[in-house]
Amino acid sequence: MQNFSRVWLVIGDKAGDNAQATAVAEALGWPVQQKRLVFQLPYRLGKPKFKPSLYHLDPALSDPLTPPWPELVITIGRRPAMVALWIKRQSGGRTKVVLLGRPKGYFSEFDLVVAPAQYFVPNRPNVLKLTLPLMRIDKQKVEAAALAWEERLKRLPKPLVAVLVGGATKPYRLDAEVARSLLEQALAATRGKGTLYISTSRRTPIEVVQALESYLPQNAKLYRYGLDKPEENPYLALLGLADACIVTGDSISMMVEAICLGKPLAIFPLPLQGGRYLRLKQLLLKWFGGRDLEAFQRLLFTREWAVPLGRGELPYLARMQEIPDEISQVVQRIKALFL
Repeated sequence: MQNFSRVWLVIGDKAGDNAQATAVAEALGWPVQQKRLVFQLPYRLGKPKFKPSLYHLDPALSDPLTPPWPELVITIGRRPAMVALWIKRQSGGRTKVVLLGRPKGYFSEFDLVVAPAQYFVPNRPNVLKLTLPLMRIDKQKVEAAALAWEERLKRLPKPLVAVLVGGATKPYRLDAEVARSLLEQALAATRGKGTLYISTSRRTPIEVVQALESYLPQNAKLYRYGLDKPEENPYLALLGLADACIVTGDSISMMVEAICLGKPLAIFPLPLQGGRYLRLKQLLLKWFGGRDLEAFQRLLFTREWAVPLGRGELPYLARMQEIPDEISQVVQRIKALFL
């Protein structure tokens, strides 16, 4: 088997997605050309109608997409996947397309779909189902942050528990009421001992930040993403030095990063938004394909990589269950496309 000279990594503006696609490209070991995409302003947050097209792309700011067309495209996410399918059509169908995640349409046109457990996808010959997403934390950066923060954090009463807060994602809610419940359950799980170090993220709504400030326990510290100085962000240091982590159930990336570092992990599931329509929509996603955070959390509980917050005290012994090396499976399936 030859190493192909034209492999394109087609990525967008989501750092977490890009890291997964890059990890696959690096593990593949073939020469790769990165094609970074910038989208038209309405589609940087909005979702374009899914079809093989460049209509949502800002060509002046994106890397050029011109012949010779690649033998292989590796991509992730709705908007880059549209571009990947467009490339395949320009090549007359010769380009193989590998998608990380769930297709939003044109399922049969992807040569390989790599789907972590949070996605409902059918059993098809072009599907490879994984346990965890392929995101991994940079351990060297964690170690460097832990070293920089060690003196500051070691003075805090033990155990040190990191409370990592994400944001609302349909059909789940994270508002002031839910934030208060998070603090109450975190206090109960630690019996008020040690230190709760709460770190919000770019997706955390301002009303949640304000609620965390209002109800902040005496034994807690709070970092407000976007309000406090970036250099004061404790996230990486907490991943390195915390005795346990509590993560809100919306953030798969924060769950996986804690698991990969062997941290004891408790998950705070978010409640569903009210209304029969949203509950019905959630059921339809399960039946016809979509992302199911609850199923992903149940998988983590079954594997004993995490426990539900509110079911007793936190575990403080690190979970040592082996994390599966699934990226090698992905590489094998990609290479098999060219046999």
